[in-house]
Amino acid sequence: MASDRMATPQSSSRQSSSRQSSSLSSSPMSTRIQSLQVDSVQRWMEDLRHMTEVECMCVLQAKPIGVEEDSQQGELIVASGVGAGDHVARNNLQTLLRRALVVSTELGKMFQRLEKGRWQRVHSTAVRANCHVRSLVHEYSAARSTPPEMQKYEKSLLEKCMELTNITERCLHTDDEFFLKSMREAIHEILTDVSDSFSNMIDMALANEIRVLIKQIESSDSVHSIGSAISNLLSLTQDGPQLCSIIAKEGAVVALFKICRQDRFKDLYAHALRTVASICCVEEGINQLDKVDGILCLADILTDESSVEAARAEAAAVVAQITSPHHTSTQHLASFLESMHDIVTALIKLCESASCGEVFLLASAALANITFFDSMACEILLQLNAIHILLQACKDRQRVDTPYSKDQVVTILANLSVLEQCTSEVLQEQGIERLLLLLGEKPSSASPSEGAACERVQQKAAVTLARLSRDPDVAQTAIQLKAVPRLIELCRSPTERNNSDSVLVACLAALRRLAAGCPDSIEAADHQQLIKPRLVDSFLLCSNMEESFV
Repeated sequence: MASDRMATPQSSSRQSSSRQSSSLSSSPMSTRIQSLQVDSVQRWMEDLRHMTEVECMCVLQAKPIGVEEDSQQGELIVASGVGAGDHVARNNLQTLLRRALVVSTELGKMFQRLEKGRWQRVHSTAVRANCHVRSLVHEYSAARSTPPEMQKYEKSLLEKCMELTNITERCLHTDDEFFLKSMREAIHEILTDVSDSFSNMIDMALANEIRVLIKQIESSDSVHSIGSAISNLLSLTQDGPQLCSIIAKEGAVVALFKICRQDRFKDLYAHALRTVASICCVEEGINQLDKVDGILCLADILTDESSVEAARAEAAAVVAQITSPHHTSTQHLASFLESMHDIVTALIKLCESASCGEVFLLASAALANITFFDSMACEILLQLNAIHILLQACKDRQRVDTPYSKDQVVTILANLSVLEQCTSEVLQEQGIERLLLLLGEKPSSASPSEGAACERVQQKAAVTLARLSRDPDVAQTAIQLKAVPRLIELCRSPTERNNSDSVLVACLAALRRLAAGCPDSIEAADHQQLIKPRLVDSFLLCSNMEESFV
């Protein structure tokens, strides 16, 4: 069975706005008439856009003129005042990220326009990019002392930007195709160097700002000050894996676990652990967690009855993240096994006592991942009466209120169903009825992620039913509860399974398992099409594949 596991979802990603431009088409005659109506001053102003002195632009750019918050990307963003105290780091980070986005956009435009040979646009974009880079360097140097290694990148980058501006200007004054072709290659090479140098410089600047935040966490005794720094780090983690890698390399995970080991900062545990979970979406974060025995700290928080639910839920989120299938490294799982019994016990208790759907989702997601990499976890869960707890939770809409939560429950049940002793408990808790309800799971909205979650629920419910149906009592119960008609409906109706091939395969497998134990439960026509042929032939028949195999 190819089962999906759920890692803790990252909350959000940076979205950039794009400017749309429109152009009016007109006939050659109307264009000529229109150009005659333009006075000389307006014509001069049009030409001036492409004749601006770079040095003057940069000096003008550096003036502290205020701007509106909703300035568009293509406009020049000038320096804004920076507040004191906790707001300084946040403003510096926001300025860096905003500037980086603007420069990256301009460089991307240059690559596109260079390929099309639009030399006037290439040069004007080079001028803007040069201005943005110089302004960024000027503003950052004024706000923060620049590390020596970063100064080298700044100098090299500024020189390359100026070279780019000069060389693109030369291309405006010739129509020699051979010259322009050679210049295109040279500009492309310089532009690539500028992009790489700019990326390295921004990474260094961000690392410098992150070090300031980490120092604030490590050196401050103020809950407010530490909380503010953690909030800034958490905000940064939402900007993607690259920033998470930088944050991890600078030692943020170590600093955050120091907070989680001090009773005086108990109010910050949940906030710190949420940040750790976000950082651990990358291997560097997990490696740092392993080095500081973070798993032991997580176990302590999860098993501490005095810990608030929010802190235990965020600890569960970290567990779900580090056991995610997306990580290729499994070295950290060796130390996890030492604390697995305590962690699994705490997680199933959290599922039982969860006050809301989010807490249940985090705890069950962690359990779902754990049941994949060690069969001992399944045995522990059976001993802890997990089937009863999970199936009871499914009846409580306050805890299991979304397809995402149901996905975790049915994943755990699917993994538990490989154990023979699981069968009697499922029957006792009326688990077959619950599986049939899960086979009917449908999205309540048009959200693609919700639709995908419903598909996983249906697939895993069918897989679980197939595994449990090894037992004749389970097979007989499933048939009495009309599992066969529902499985046939899912096979024959693509809309019922949301056109999912994985659901189709799982339902065909479950049908064949039930037919093997109770042949009379399936009508002759269905048997002829869904049971008798090879699995692949039944699959092709039901999926209505319009392919030619000639």
